[in-house]
Amino acid sequence: MIELIQTYWKSYLWTDGYNMTGLAMTLWLLVIACVIGFMLAIPLSIARVSRHPWLSRPVWLFTYFFRGTPLFVQLLLIYSGLGSLSMIQESTTLWPIFREGLYCTIMALTLNTCAYTTEIFAGAMNATPYGEIEAGRAIGMSQFTLYRRIILPSALRRAIPAYSNEVIFMLHATSVAFTATVPDILKIAVDVNATTFLTFEAYGIAALLYLAVSFLLVATFRQTERRWLAYLQPKKTH
Repeated sequence: MIELIQTYWKSYLWTDGYNMTGLAMTLWLLVIACVIGFMLAIPLSIARVSRHPWLSRPVWLFTYFFRGTPLFVQLLLIYSGLGSLSMIQESTTLWPIFREGLYCTIMALTLNTCAYTTEIFAGAMNATPYGEIEAGRAIGMSQFTLYRRIILPSALRRAIPAYSNEVIFMLHATSVAFTATVPDILKIAVDVNATTFLTFEAYGIAALLYLAVSFLLVATFRQTERRWLAYLQPKKTH
């Protein structure tokens, strides 16, 4: 185990030559997918709770597909499926994107987390106390101001516990990246196992890295909940 760590620790944690690998690649995939997915989910969640079917139905269909199919299948559809279409291969704009496993992985992870996050935020918006909305309307707030000042801030705070689970699930989901030849933690473990035949050690190090990152994410979100959801905690009596 010690000899394996001494030989491959750089590949597991940061780099293999000039390429980012291992933990660094996994964290980069997680951050970019969650950030883009979060930004896309906010307007989509507003459309999801809209009373207009022409707004809510397409978003429902989007979330239904990406929540109803495995992420691995979605990655294969994007990387192997779309990449095999002649119209994609003949496009000078699209082909450089779909021929790269990294870009396809980012696309699949982003769309997947966007779908789940959209439903999380939409549920939190629907749970906004009606009294808060009526109070905003009573003082003359427009619909845009109502969302900006009352509904969105309140919903995003209440969505923190559910969203923290989504981020952790997305960390675990990044492990599908190795099937698109992206050198994440699991891909490095697979390569180390193929080279050394030390299966337990190779995958054990990968498991410890995932556990460490999960622990840090849980601790971070727990502090966030204590700060932003403090008003929901029962008052202490002296």
